[in-house]
This record gives sequence, C-alpha cells and structure tokens, in this order.
Amino acid sequence: MNEGTFTALRGQLQEAAAIFAAGPGALEGILLGIVDDVDRAVREPLEIFPVCHHSPASATAMARRLREKQPKVVYLELCEDMAPLLTELRNCRLPVAVQAFATEVDGFPAEWAPLSVVAPITEASAEYQAIAYALDTPGVELVLVDRSSDHVFQWDARSEAAADPADPDAPSTEEDAALHGDAVGVEIGDLRPRFAELEEHLLRHGRVRHWSEWWHQYVELPLGDSDHDTYRQVMLLIGSLFRRLAPGDPHRVRVDADRERYMWTRMREHLAASGTDPADCLYVCGAFHAASRVAEFGVHGSDTFEIGPRSATKWQYGLIPSSHAAIEAQFGLAAGSVSIAATVWAKNVRRTGVRPFRLEGQAGTKKTTKPTRTAAPEAAETLPSDKLSGFLRRPPVLDRLDEDELLGWSVEIVRAARRNGYLASTADAIAVFETSILLAGMRDRAKPTPYDFQDAAVTCIEKDAVPGRRDVRRLVEIMMGGDRIGQVGYDALPPLARDVHDRLAPLNLRLQQRGVQRALLDIAARPELERCSDVLWMLRYLMPQGAARPIMGERRLGERSIQESWDLALGTHQRSLIELGYEGVSIEQVLEQRLRRKAYGAQATAATVLEAVEDATLYLGSRRLADELGTRALEVLSAERSVDGAPDVLRRVRRLLAYYRTSEPVLPPWIESFVKTGYAHYCTLLPTAFTDDDATVRQVAAMLGFLFSMESLALSLGCDRTQLELAVGQSHPEEPAKAALLWAAQAQLGHLSRADLRTRCDDLLGNPLVLPAYPRYLSGFVHALEPVPGLADFVVEAVSNAFARLPDPVLLPWLPTLITSLRSGGAELAPLLIREAGRVFPGRLAALDEWVPPWRHRPELAGACPAPRADGSRGVALLTAHPATCDAVAGLLGCEDAWEAPDRAARGVALLGRHPETAVALAELLSTP
Repeated sequence: MNEGTFTALRGQLQEAAAIFAAGPGALEGILLGIVDDVDRAVREPLEIFPVCHHSPASATAMARRLREKQPKVVYLELCEDMAPLLTELRNCRLPVAVQAFATEVDGFPAEWAPLSVVAPITEASAEYQAIAYALDTPGVELVLVDRSSDHVFQWDARSEAAADPADPDAPSTEEDAALHGDAVGVEIGDLRPRFAELEEHLLRHGRVRHWSEWWHQYVELPLGDSDHDTYRQVMLLIGSLFRRLAPGDPHRVRVDADRERYMWTRMREHLAASGTDPADCLYVCGAFHAASRVAEFGVHGSDTFEIGPRSATKWQYGLIPSSHAAIEAQFGLAAGSVSIAATVWAKNVRRTGVRPFRLEGQAGTKKTTKPTRTAAPEAAETLPSDKLSGFLRRPPVLDRLDEDELLGWSVEIVRAARRNGYLASTADAIAVFETSILLAGMRDRAKPTPYDFQDAAVTCIEKDAVPGRRDVRRLVEIMMGGDRIGQVGYDALPPLARDVHDRLAPLNLRLQQRGVQRALLDIAARPELERCSDVLWMLRYLMPQGAARPIMGERRLGERSIQESWDLALGTHQRSLIELGYEGVSIEQVLEQRLRRKAYGAQATAATVLEAVEDATLYLGSRRLADELGTRALEVLSAERSVDGAPDVLRRVRRLLAYYRTSEPVLPPWIESFVKTGYAHYCTLLPTAFTDDDATVRQVAAMLGFLFSMESLALSLGCDRTQLELAVGQSHPEEPAKAALLWAAQAQLGHLSRADLRTRCDDLLGNPLVLPAYPRYLSGFVHALEPVPGLADFVVEAVSNAFARLPDPVLLPWLPTLITSLRSGGAELAPLLIREAGRVFPGRLAALDEWVPPWRHRPELAGACPAPRADGSRGVALLTAHPATCDAVAGLLGCEDAWEAPDRAARGVALLGRHPETAVALAELLSTP
C-alpha cells in the first residue's frame, strides 16, 4: 500500500492517540486501521461509491458522479434475483418496494412461511439514481450483486435473535406504516453504529434525541455541497469507524463478511465474462461494506469463496406500494425522518444545480429528456488526494439563519393547527419562531433544523389533550412533506391484479386511487354487474377487512341479491392484492387453493372442511370442488374422537341439506354418506360425551340435534334406530344440565312421557338440597330445544312453575343464577322460548290477574265439561238447522247419503262427552283476549 496519500493524516492520528490514550495501543490501532481502510478503498481499480440508505447527500453525490464518470457497468448492492423487476419502476409512483415472496417453503422451517423480502426505493436515494441512469442510458448495464432472497433466509438466525426493546422514537404502527407487513427489509447502505455506547456518546455530545437527527446535522448538511473525493473519503471513514467499533456478534460479523465475499465474487465473474475494464465500472454499496477487509476484496482478490445453491423454494417477485412511514417503521428510523430527507433532497437539487436522473415515463415526476451516454473526458489517472485531513480540521460551517423560511414554517404550522382544532394564534407563531432559534442556540447551531422546529412547535402549541385526529408532531411531519405513499402502476401489476381491475371496469371507479369509494350495483337493471358482484364477494373473502366491504346485500346458499352497495378500498390495500397475484393467475384459482389448504391442513376438522364446502358452493359455484371437499369432510369426521365441532357441523349440514334439496334433483352422494356416517359416529360417541367433563352441554345437544333431525334421512339410507336407542340407554350423566338433556332425548324417543317430566321437575322444586342446582337443569332443558323443539311449551311451564312455587327468600338469590344460565347457555334458543311464552301468556296486563295457566286445568278437566243433555240435541242443532255447509262438503267428497233423523244425531258426537279435553282447550283459546 502506498503510504504517501494519507501520511500526514496518519502522523496526526498517532500523535492524538498518544495524547488521549497515554501511549500507543488499541486506540492507535483503530485510528490507523480506519485510515488504511480508506486508503485501500480509494486505490481499488473498480471505483467504490459508498452510500447511506435514503440519504439526500448520497443521492446528490451519486447523480453528480454518474454524469461525470458515465460508467458502462453499474454494480448495485441489491438482491440479484430482483433485477427483472427494476424496469417496472417506471410504471410506478415512488416510493415502492421490490418484493420477493414465497408462500410454500422447501428447505426452510414450515413455521417461517410465508417468506417475504422487500427493498424500498425512494426518489431521494442513491440506488434510484443509479437504476434510472442505467436503465435509460443506452449501452449501460446494471448488475445486482448482493445475495439472493433465498440466501437471505439461508443465512438467517432468527432462532438466535432476541427481541429488541421498543424504540420510543420509532414511528407509530398505523395502517400506512404497515405496508411492508412482516417482510425482511433489505436496504442499500445500512449505516448506523452497532456499538450502543458509541451511539449514546454521539447523541449526547451532539445534543440530539435520535440517530436520524444526528446524521442529518453532522453528515447530511456538511456533505451536501462537498466534492466527490471529500464525500467518498468521509463516507468510507464513517463506514470503517462503525465497522471497527461494532460488537463482535459472531453471526452478524459472519453474515456481513459473507455478503462482501458474495458481491466481490459476482463482480469478478461478470468482469471475466464480459471483459469490461474495471475503470469503466462503478460499484454502489453501503459505506459499511465499502470498508471491507475480507480476502476477496477487490478485482484482484482471492477466489476461494463458493456460493451455495439456492433451496427448492419457489419465489415470486413483484412491486408493492411503500411509504415513508413504512420505511421508518421497518428500519428503525425516527418518525418523519424520511419525509425530511425528501425535503432536503429537493433543496439540494435546487441549490447545487445537479440534474437528477428519473426514469422515462415515471409517474409523479416531471418529463425529462432521455439521457444519452456521451464520451467522458479522458483524464490522466492520478492518485487520490487527501481530503480527510482538511475536512476533519475544518470547523463546522454555521449556516446563517434563514428567517423567511423559519417564519413560513411558523405561520404554516399555526394554520395547520387551527384546522385541526387547536386554539392557536399569531402569538403562537411568534413563540414557535423564537423558541426554534432558542433551541438551536442551546444545541450549538445557528440555523434551526426541522427537528428543532418540531420540538418548538410541540412546546408552544401542544395541549394536554389532542382535539383532533393528529397531534402537533404529526402536523409538522405532514408540513415537511408528509407521509408520501407510493403506487404500483397498472402495467407493473401481476396478472391477477390486472384481471381484477379489468373485471371491475363496469363499475366506472378509479380503483387504484387510495381511500374508500362507494360502488352501487343494480343487478336487476344491469345483469352484467352480477359478474362484478362475484368478484367483489371473492375479494371480500381473500383480502383484509376493509378492502371490499358490503353495505347492502348479502350472499347465502340459494340466495342472490338484486341490488348491492359496496365500500371499496383496493388502492389502499394494493399490497394485499399484489400478493394474491403471487399465489395464482386468477382469484378463482387462489380461492380454490386456499380452500384446499384449509380442508387438507393438519388442523382441519369436519366443521372447517364443511365450511370450505359451503364457501366453494357460495363463491365459486363449483360442484366438482364441493364434492371433493365433501368427501374430505367425511374422512375427517370418521377420524375425529371428540365432539368439539358438533354445533358447527350441525349448523352447516342443515344449511347444505336445505340448499341441495331446493336446488338439486337428488342429494349429492357425499352428503348422503356424511349423514349416514355421522349418525353412526355420534351414536357411538354419545354415551361418552354425556359423562365427559370436557364435552359441554351445547356440544351434546348438537349431537342429539344431528341424530334427531337427520334421523329420517339416515334411516332411509340404511341406518338402524336401535343404535340411537342403545346410545341413549347407555348414557348416565351426573351433571344436572346433561341429565335434563337426557330426559328430553328420552321423551323424544317415547321412553318418557310429559307427565313423568313434570313429576321429576316437581320433585326437584320440592327438594331443598337440589334446589340450588335447578337453574342448571333449566339450562339443559333450554339446550334440549335444539334436538327437541317441541319441548318449548314444557320449558315455559317449568320456568313459570319455579317462579310460582318458590318463596321470595329462595327465589331472589336464585334469580341471578337463572338469568346468567339462560343468557350464556340459551342465547340462540331464546327467541323460541319468547315466542312460546307470548303464545301462552295473555297479551294484556289487565288480564294477567285473572289468567290461569293452561297446565293448571288438567286435574279438573273431567268435571269442567257440562254433561250432555238427555235428548242428545245439544251440539248438533246448528247442523240440522243449516245443512248447506255439510251438503257442500259432502258433494265435494262425493257422498250422496241422506240426512239421518234428528233423534239419531247425537251418536256422532258421543266422543265429546268421554274426551272433553280438546273442546275445552279450543274454547279457552277462542275466549282468550
């Protein structure tokens, strides 16, 4: 290594090390090692351009250097498998993120799925300048040299990683901040101290609150107007400093070294294959990796590193929308720092006069002339001069106070605060102005930074409570540029997303626009909108809540709405729509794949498979898929040994049976087999479920509901009713609720009469020891309405008898338990009870005092009916006096017999005298007001 370039700097650092460390030692080795790293990098034949991610200074220096050097090949630190996507950036509005996505993993732990890697790109970044230059300049090649997305996870050690504590300055995890989801972030130029004590020291002595503010004050501003050599050497110095002071985490150090070996190996392979002169190339990478010390460093480095093969995982690639908040949240930056960087970038462009590169046709940018590559002026190769010594000795340049700019900020923040409910005035604007200058002076800077202004605005305007949706800190972020949200253009969308937009075109909505839009579908007037309705219902099933939300209209088995109203936010949820495109080429294919995964998954139950059958019928209308999944449901039900899903199985089987009976000429074979198998299956499990403490009353009631409601179909398919009778006979529950449920089942089978049920309930009410458990018996009777709905009148009678017979000292303490039991256990069946009680009880309050319950009449029915008269004419006088009605009915039935004599008319009503119950009940029903 030639020692001449930085000889003076080395001598100065040796003297400083001797003074501060009281002699040569570790400090001298670190300082001289940093100079060696810088010297090594600047002497490399292949020019290394160190950058920091989303840095305006790096972007400005990159644009200036590209126009000066005009390299033929640009090597970029970015996952090499993402290269085909970069041409689609011209169809997007920045910021966006390049994404690699894998739903099914092969070679990685299953719990890692889905795998996702994103690389966000903003206009105020050096990587975008390099990409725009390479793609729009003829004869320039862009080569991505970093590890592939597959290797990102091959080298991952998430099992060893510990959760980092939450950063108090990190941005809030709002909707826009979650655009990247839980993807692994890949950034070009991750430049932040990995030595906690070093970062704390820099923040404390720099009098700033977080790292983004320190970088803005002490790196961005000084390097904004610097020349190329100064920028390059300072960035190499910072990268080497942070690298040498990084803690010795073995895994992280190994991954960093392997990435550098990977990139240099790829560059040497490309140089050898293309024959390009290294002097015509430019290597863009993070400053941390630019100061590398691996043996493979440089075009003349060793070739001992072997790149391992990728796994068998199938990766999908696409562009997803990003935002400033998402970038800040993913990479741990301070809230608003990326927006401030965008503002500084715009100022740098105006101040320096540098012409930035923009992709031709880029959405959201001004139209520029297409760049052309001209012959760069040839200059004799000269050794780089020492720019570090002068930069380090030079005192910080104090920017003069820009009063007009600061005054404009102060007025604008007061105006924004008033719009958001704050009682701010001109006095507050003056206070913010003066406080910003005061804070900057306390922090040893003449010109207030955006961070100083933000602190001053919070101090002077913020109140105890935020009157609106945004606080003052958020208002300052919006004023400084806001949370800019990118958008992926139509041409850059995957085929599935484009297909969705094409099929929803009849709605005449701007679906790529962010926000909620109302769609009105009059399907009766415009039948072609029914296809749009099908797409919307599938999107509602596949996408997150809020992407497609129905306001009016519903979709059930056998029912279709003639008018629908939807709230659509596909532009806001564009990332989710794009990720659907990684799973298939149409939403029908994706939906079918998800239904199959649900049905054939390891955690699949009979209830979940039946849900998949219902969804396949409801959204896809596919009889083939429904039959296949129905057969799968039969297999899963046969293998189940618990009754946890019995309520859902009963509900869904009933719905499917009702649908097939009304829409198909015959039932599908799978559902007949399901009913037959389910009948035998639940008969086998019934005795165990009655005694199992883990089986709830609702689950046992659902089993009985399946057996009783499907009994006629099951018997017609060859089942034997003896199975059910034996299962009920072998059941011996101890829990009161299940005992009442068993009594109801015995009554349904005819083994127990209503009189026996009443007797048992009377015995329970008369036994003081059993009385505290009576609410649980009632809970069992309420659940029995599922399998035996005919017991509704008996349950009303049982509850009424409890209120009538229990004294207040017993009734009042017990009443809360009764209400709790009915609310928790019988909420679904309460309407049936209320309807039955409304039929039995009088409809008017005045009639309640004289009302006698119907079940009280039963002991006196024998004497309640008056004896028939001796002449037998009572009850049939109207028939002989007005025979026209009977003659009409007789003629309708074809009966030609003549009327009998009046003295024989009483023989036809002899049963009324012997069995008067029906007539008495009918008379009471007719006399009830």
